[in-house]
Amino acid sequence: MVTPAAPDDVLELEVGAIAAGGGCVGRAPDGRVVFVRHSLPGERVRARVTSEASSFLRADAVEVLVASPDRVDPACPLAGPGRCGGCDFQHVALPAQRRLKEDLVAEQLSRLARVDLRVPVEEVAGSPDGLAWRTRVGFAVDPDGTVGLRRHRSHEIEPVERCPIATDGVNGARVASVSWKGARQLEVLASPDGGTPVVLVDTGKDRIDGLPALDIGLVWKGRTLRAPDHVTFEVDGNRFEVGAGVFWQVHPQAPATLTRAVLDGLAPRRGERAADLYAGAGLFTVALARAVGPSGSVVAVERSGPAVADLGRNTVGLDGVEIVRAGVTPAVVGRRLGRPDLVVLDPARAGAGKDVMAALVALEPAPRRMAYVSCEPAPFARDLAVALGAGWRLASLRAFDLFPMTEHVELVAVLEPPGH
Repeated sequence: MVTPAAPDDVLELEVGAIAAGGGCVGRAPDGRVVFVRHSLPGERVRARVTSEASSFLRADAVEVLVASPDRVDPACPLAGPGRCGGCDFQHVALPAQRRLKEDLVAEQLSRLARVDLRVPVEEVAGSPDGLAWRTRVGFAVDPDGTVGLRRHRSHEIEPVERCPIATDGVNGARVASVSWKGARQLEVLASPDGGTPVVLVDTGKDRIDGLPALDIGLVWKGRTLRAPDHVTFEVDGNRFEVGAGVFWQVHPQAPATLTRAVLDGLAPRRGERAADLYAGAGLFTVALARAVGPSGSVVAVERSGPAVADLGRNTVGLDGVEIVRAGVTPAVVGRRLGRPDLVVLDPARAGAGKDVMAALVALEPAPRRMAYVSCEPAPFARDLAVALGAGWRLASLRAFDLFPMTEHVELVAVLEPPGH
C-alpha cells in the first residue's frame, strides 16, 4: 500500500502540461494529481508538497533533475519556491512563456466552449525582456510596517524594495524605503511618461497616522491627503486621467494595443450606436465615440463611483456619450442600452457571467458585432459558450502577452450574430 503524500513531503516527479495557476501537472505515487510550480513540461524534478486536497496536491519544484531547454535563470532574486508569489514564469524563456499561454487558452476553449482553436499569443512592444512593465502594483504591509508582496497562496509577506516587473515610476515611489505601520495594503500607480506616482492607502480602519515623507500623491478612503490624486495617460492622442483605485490596464502599451484590436474587430461606422460595458475610466468609450462621430452615440455603463467621475472627465467634449452608473446586469442590458449596433465588454477577471451573456445575445435587433476583452481564459470560454449556444459566431480571437513573467494573457474576441 502506498503511503499518501502529505505537506512537506518531497516527491520525485515527471511533469507534463501546464495548468491554470501556473504549475505543471504531475502524478504522485498515491495517484493524486500534483500541480507543480517552478517547473516546465517535460522536466523531472524533486518537488516539496505545499498543500493537499482530497483529489490533488500542490507542490514547488525545489530541485531540477532533468531541465527543459526553455528553462532560464530568473531575473528576480525573489522568484522561487517559498518566495514572492507575484510571478509564475520567471524561470521560463519569453518565447516559451507565450507558448504555454497558448496551451492554456486552447485547453480552456476546448474544455469549456467546445472550440478547437489555438491562438498565437502576440508579443507587445515595451517590455522586450519581460520586465519593467507594471504601471500599477499592489503591495501588502506587515504589522511592523514593512512593505512587500505576498508569497504564493499565503498571507506571509516577502519584503520587496524593488520589483523587476514594475516600471521605474512605480519603483521610484520608494514605498518600501519607509515604514507604513498602521497600513495593510498600498496600491502604487504611475504613468510610464513620468509624473508623480499616486499611492492608495488601505488601513482597514477609520484613521490613518504618520504619513511618510515621500514625494508621492496619497489617497485614503476616497480622500486626497496629498496631491496629486490622479495619473495621466495618453493613448493615440487622447488624454486620460485615472484616479487611485480606478481600473486601468497595467502594461504601458496595453491601452493602445487593445483599443486598436477592438476597433479593427468591430469596424465602427459613422452614425452607429455603441455600448461600452464595464467602461472604467473610458478607454473604449472615447475610442468608440470618436469612431462613430457626432451623428453616432455611445452608452457607457460603469458601477464604480470614482471610475464614473474619471469617465466623465475623460469624455468631456465628446458628443453623444451617455454615462450610466450601474452594475452590468441582465436588466441593465435589456433596458438601458437601447438598440446598439456594437457592444464592447471588458469585465473583471470573473467574466460577465452566463446571465449577462444570455441577455446580450438576446438583444433585438442583435448588435452587428460584439467585442469581448478578457484577461482570464476560463471565464471567457464559459461566456463564449453561451454566445455560441445561441447561434453567434466567433469571428476572430486575438491573444496578447500583456503580463510577461506571469501565466496571465489578454484576449480580444469579436462575435457576430446568427445570419450575419
